[in-house]
Amino acid sequence: MAATPEKPAIATPRRKAGRHRGEGQWAVGHFTPLNGNEQFKKDDDGLNVRTRIETIYSKAGFHSIDPNDLRGRMRWWGLYTQRKPGIDGGKTAILEPEELDDEYFMLRVRIDGGRLTTEQLRVIGEISQEFARGTADITDRQNVQYHWIRIEDVPEIWDRLEAVGLSTTEACGDTPRVILGSPVAGIAEDEILDGTPAIEEIQRRIVGNKDFSNLPRKFKSAISGSPLLDVAHEINDIAFVGVNHPEHGPGFDLWVGGGLSTNPKIGVRLGAWVPLDEVPDVYEAVISIFRDYGYRRLRTRARLKFLVADWGAEKFRQVLEDEYLERKLVDGPAPEQPVQRWRDHVGVHRQKDGRFYVGFAPRVGRVDGTVLTKIAEVAEAHGSGRVRTTAEQKMLVLDVEESQVESLAAALEALDLRVQPSPFRRGTMACTGIEFCKLAIVETKARGASLIDELERRIPEFDEPITININGCPNACARIQVADIGLKGQLVLDDNGNQVEGFQVHLGGALGLEAGFGRKVRGLKVTSAELPDYVERVLKRFEAEREDGERFAAWAARASEESLS
Repeated sequence: MAATPEKPAIATPRRKAGRHRGEGQWAVGHFTPLNGNEQFKKDDDGLNVRTRIETIYSKAGFHSIDPNDLRGRMRWWGLYTQRKPGIDGGKTAILEPEELDDEYFMLRVRIDGGRLTTEQLRVIGEISQEFARGTADITDRQNVQYHWIRIEDVPEIWDRLEAVGLSTTEACGDTPRVILGSPVAGIAEDEILDGTPAIEEIQRRIVGNKDFSNLPRKFKSAISGSPLLDVAHEINDIAFVGVNHPEHGPGFDLWVGGGLSTNPKIGVRLGAWVPLDEVPDVYEAVISIFRDYGYRRLRTRARLKFLVADWGAEKFRQVLEDEYLERKLVDGPAPEQPVQRWRDHVGVHRQKDGRFYVGFAPRVGRVDGTVLTKIAEVAEAHGSGRVRTTAEQKMLVLDVEESQVESLAAALEALDLRVQPSPFRRGTMACTGIEFCKLAIVETKARGASLIDELERRIPEFDEPITININGCPNACARIQVADIGLKGQLVLDDNGNQVEGFQVHLGGALGLEAGFGRKVRGLKVTSAELPDYVERVLKRFEAEREDGERFAAWAARASEESLS
């Protein structure tokens, strides 16, 4: 039974959380809302807003929308108001929400596991062209995001998406959001096991289920059986990572409590091995712990990572086993170190059935509806009916015969979608930025695209894997803390004392089994105009000072502040 204010599932808990009183935890009897977000969720489940969108708001227009629906419950269906044009970053934290709101929406299409048919991709592209002024960005959570969406068009968009098996359900909000999955699940030659059946069963049980539609905050998930560790498992609330158990064979290593934003934490291993058919049960148990024991008083502490930090891995596993699963989990091994630096699957790779998949890189995830439609056409013309998005803002075409690979790669290159990109095109990511995001302080997408061009021109011989992640604010949607070069948008002073767009620099972050957060050099900030000069300078110093085989992250950890400035 779900723990809700009406029907608490745990009337007499056997233990209390470390920070029990005053944190709004349902499991210890605290059901009274302690902030406005908890109040509007108690007043009405976010899933219920769809009916009002279809029957009232889409007919009466933007100004008919209740504020708690507009800036709250509509997120349960993937809708956020976008930033009103012309508001500079200095006003982001000053203006009231209604002053920042445009009368248009961002709409996020959830693509669990990054799995798309070419028919679905074509529909996504057509919707972009007809309703979103051509916008359609690929995110680092395998989704597609539209902008310029009118409330009047939302029901029609839903109808078209759902007709081909797509959804915006719980793409945002305090909900179980998209489940990241390996884009080569079921086809890779080196795969430990295919997590797709678990993703599908979790979708069936959890997504749109009111037992799990009122979480303390968002819940991010990842499942991958790839030895490349290709879903950023370390920074998800829950992750299942493919491993081989010496006695039981292929299964998943369980991680919990990862997340970035302004208080980043690497997820922790619970030391438990989970077979494929038990993944949905364990997932449901962990999300139930978050729902019941998660902190609901302060939004800044309402992620699972804070509960895991307070409890520790041992207690978390004990509560999971004793109170929710009612059985013990099998101890298991940690994942092995990936053999490749790149985890994005870009390039041409043989599938286990003898065919090939071809991965390609747009610029910082920015595409448009016309390009997405052409990708679908190109894929079909070369014998494929399946494409994938990745957790690195990239895409793949699957199931290509060897005789078609060269022609497909040429067709993609003609769309400026590089199959053999430079390290800069391949390794640069950017969030939405001030163009559309109400939280942003600086521009990101165009800045990232121009930075790629500059670096390709200035240091064309550079061939080391490098990640450059650009974020428009401190919230780390583009994972700035775990990039080789992470750039956090803020306002800085230029040489003339003028306040301009710029970045605080993080250096040497990484994901993988050596995961860690980047180093911040005291006072190191660069203006947007200075950014190409700075990145060129630090990469040339890396080339000059590195030891044989040394990665950028390792060099940045030991380099002098002078070398990093």
